Amino acid sequence: MEQLTWFERDCLILILLGCANTFPIAARNILGKRWEMPVDAGACWLDRRPLLGPHKTWRGLISSVAGTTLVSSLTPVGMETGLYLAALSMAGDLVSSFIKRRMNLESGARAIGLDQGIEVMLPLLCLRHRLSISLLDIGLITLLFFAVELSVSPVLYRLGIRRNPH
Repeated sequence: MEQLTWFERDCLILILLGCANTFPIAARNILGKRWEMPVDAGACWLDRRPLLGPHKTWRGLISSVAGTTLVSSLTPVGMETGLYLAALSMAGDLVSSFIKRRMNLESGARAIGLDQGIEVMLPLLCLRHRLSISLLDIGLITLLFFAVELSVSPVLYRLGIRRNPH
C-alpha cells in the first residue's frame, strides 16, 4: 500500500467497503430466495424482539466476505486484508441491526448514520495500522461512504436493484 498516494489508498478502501456492502444485494438479486437463512435463525433477545431480523442472512455474509476478498486480491490491499475488511464491515452491519431492533425499528428500516457508521468505522479502526491510515483518513472515508450511500441508494431503489424489504 506504500506505493499508493493517500488519495488512491483512501479511494481503494472506499471501493472495497462499497464491495463489501454491495455483494449481499447482488447475491439476493441473483439468487432470489435461495440460501436465505437468517444469521439469527429467528431468535429473539431478552426484550422479545428479533436478535437481528430476517434480512441479515448467511448468503449475504458469505457473498460479502468472499466477493470482497476476491476483489481485494487484485489490489495492493491484498486478499487477507480484504477478508478482514469485509468480515469486520459485516460485523458492524450486524451490530447496527441489533441496535435498530432494540430501538424498535423494523427489519429493513433505515437509520441514517447508524446504518453507514458502524459498518465503515469498525473495520477502519480495527485495520488502521494494517491499512496505514490515520484517524483523519477514517473520518474522511466514513464521510465519503455516507455521502455516496445517501446519494446512490435512492437511485438503486428507483431502478429496482435495491428493494425495500417490506
